[in-house]
This record gives sequence, structure tokens and C-alpha cells, in this order.
Amino acid sequence: MTRRIFVDVLLLSLGVLLICGGIFFGLRYAQTVEENYDALAEEAAYALTGVALSGQSYLEALETTDRVTWIGPDGTVRYDSGSADLTGTRPGDPEIRAAFTEGEGRAIHDAVPGGVSTIYVAVRSGDGSVLRLSRPVSPAAYAFSSVSPVLWTALLLLLVSAALAFSVSRRILRPINEMDPENPDVSRVYPELLPLISRIREQQDQIRQEAESRESLRKEFTANVSHELKTPLTSISGFAELMRDGLVPPERIPEFSSDIYRESQRLIALVDDIMRLSRLDEAQGFPDPEAVSLDGMAEEICRTLEPLAARRGITIRTAGTEAATTGVRQVLHEMIYNLVDNAVKYNVDGGSVTVETGIRDSRPYVAVTDTGIGIPESEQERVFERFYRVDKSHSKTIGGTGLGLSIVKHGAQYHHASVKLESKPGEGTRIVVSFAGRES
Repeated sequence: MTRRIFVDVLLLSLGVLLICGGIFFGLRYAQTVEENYDALAEEAAYALTGVALSGQSYLEALETTDRVTWIGPDGTVRYDSGSADLTGTRPGDPEIRAAFTEGEGRAIHDAVPGGVSTIYVAVRSGDGSVLRLSRPVSPAAYAFSSVSPVLWTALLLLLVSAALAFSVSRRILRPINEMDPENPDVSRVYPELLPLISRIREQQDQIRQEAESRESLRKEFTANVSHELKTPLTSISGFAELMRDGLVPPERIPEFSSDIYRESQRLIALVDDIMRLSRLDEAQGFPDPEAVSLDGMAEEICRTLEPLAARRGITIRTAGTEAATTGVRQVLHEMIYNLVDNAVKYNVDGGSVTVETGIRDSRPYVAVTDTGIGIPESEQERVFERFYRVDKSHSKTIGGTGLGLSIVKHGAQYHHASVKLESKPGEGTRIVVSFAGRES
């Protein structure tokens, strides 16, 4: 940043010097031209007086380096100190035309490239003739020679500006480079930077809070995972130990084997759910998105869970219209499966579950409604947390990992979908997942 400030200040100084030099050159150029015009006009006035008194003999005896041309009222050249050919006329020259009509004319004729320009002044006499004086002159070269001392001064100023720019850039940035964002010394910080420092502090506080929140969630997750893994492992270890020591009657071995199998399946389901959440957190390892029929997937899942629901007299039905979105089929299946599975598990005996699909506000959606135990309003925001259970005793009875709704939440985030929950204790729960729509 020091280099950028240095270059900017130096370029600004150079720009100012160039502008000032250009203005001075232009003024000096105009002044040179005007001085030559005035000098020729003064000489022409003196020459007219001499011509009036002595005629052409005065012009022939006139000692001057300027070219003198005397033109009669009819445009005939009577005398020309720069040429012996007097046969031509000069009615087309602008300074002569102006002299005939207005009494005086001035003009500068540009030379060929690399040559010298010529300044002309023509003055009309009392008898109607015109006397014209001209001299070769290079106003640009003269102006440049006048400006050259200024150019050396400008070069010196540019060097001084470079040194000052380097010093100023370092002085400007020193308080910034030496500033401690954590504990800035307000007395040494530019007042203009205080809002920036305030925003940095706010961002640091947010980062710190997020880090603390993540650390708290990590510790809570670790503790929950340890607890959830330890429970089935303890049961499996206990059953196996009893069977190993011969403390289980032969007739109860199938029962104990069944318990070990059930706990091992619970353990496998828990590990599978943890792995699913881990993949969703990392958003990696999934196949490419594809077109998925939500209504067809919902019907398939309902058929799969019908035997589980029938054991408790729970009715599962699908409703709504066709709906499709673009996403990862496996993740979408897990989301809808968990929603319907929870609706069955946390339902009352003889209840019902309705899985509705459709399109609302140009967004495809899946809604799962049950007539179950419901969720208190105070706990509705926490049901999507990992391992959180509203009714721990009921959850222990029905099993489950406590990660179903967490998978739904993270799957929705992966698909940029929204999740809305409505529930009343004793009346049931309705969860709606709205997707962004199917990409064309």
C-alpha cells in the first residue's frame, strides 16, 4: 500500500507540473506572437510615414531585416524587398484583404514541416495602398526556450515531490501498520478509521462467539455420541458376558441373542446417521444432482413404512399433486424417510400420517402431517438439534438415534430448501419442506 500511495502522489505531482508547464508554454507562445505583431505594426507605421514623404526611394534605402512589400490600391505589387518579380498581385493573402477593408491585417503563415513560420502585418496608407511587413519567426521554439529554465525547475520539483511522496506515504501508513486491531490506541489512530476498527471488533466478537458456540456444540455432540454409543455397547457387552459365563439358561439364549442383535442394529443405525450428517456438513461425496419426482418418492417410502405403521394401527396415505425438484436422490430419500418415520414413531395408536406433495408459489414441497403427541412451542426450535429429544422416555421406548430431524435440516440446507414446523401438544405435528424448484 505504501508503494501505491507513493506512485499516486508522484503521478499527481507530475500531472500538476505538466499542466502548469503546458499552460505556461501556451501563454508564452501567445505572448511571443503578439510581441512580433506589435513590433511589425510599429515599423509599418514608421514606414508609411517615410513612403508618404519620399515614396519608393524611402523603402529602397530602408535598412531592415524584415521583408517589406508595397501594394498599390489595385493590388499591383509596387515594391518587394524579398523578390525582384513584381508582376504578381496579392489580393488573396488574408492580411492584405483585411488591410484593404479594415485598415490593418495580421496573419501567421505556417511553414512546411521542419521550416519556420512567418508573421505578417499589413497597414493601409492614406492613398489606398498597403504596406506589408513580415519576418520569419518560430514562436514555439522561442516559447520552449523560455520555458526550458522552468523545465529544469520542474524536474527539481519532481524529485522533491518524489522524496516527499515517499515520506508522506510512510507517515500515513505508519499508524495503520503499527495499529493493534485487538487493542488499538485511539489517540494514535486516524478518526476516519474508528468506524472500520469498530466493525473489525464486531466481526471478531461474532467470530469468537461462533467459535465458542461451535466448541460448545462439539463438546455436546461428543458427549451425546459417547452416551448413545455406550448404551448399546454396554447392553451387548453385558448380554455376551452372561452367555460366556454360562449364566443364561439354554431356553433364554435365543432371547439374549435377539437383544444383542437389536442393540447392534441400533448401534449400526447410529453410526450410519452420524456418517450421513458428517457428509452433509462437508457437502462432499454426493453424486451429481438429478431430476427427482417427490410424489413418486413419497409413495415409495410410505409403502416401505406401512408394515411398521400397521403394527400400531396407524394409517399412512399420500395426497396432493405431482412435484419434482433437482437434487441428490439419496439425500432427498433420507429426508422424506426420516420425516415419515418420525411421524409414525411419535404418533398415537390408531392415528394417521398424511404425506402431501405439490407446488406452492412456484416451489415444490413435501408436507408430512401426523396426529401424534405434538411438540411444545418452547421446544420446537430445538428439535432439529442433534440427539435432542422432546420426550426422552418415549424416545427410549420407540428407539431411534435422535438424528432424524438433524438430517432433514442439513439436507434442506444442502438443497437450499426451507423447513417449517407447526405443532400442538396432543394434536399432532406438520413439517413442510419447500424446495427451490427443478432446474431446466
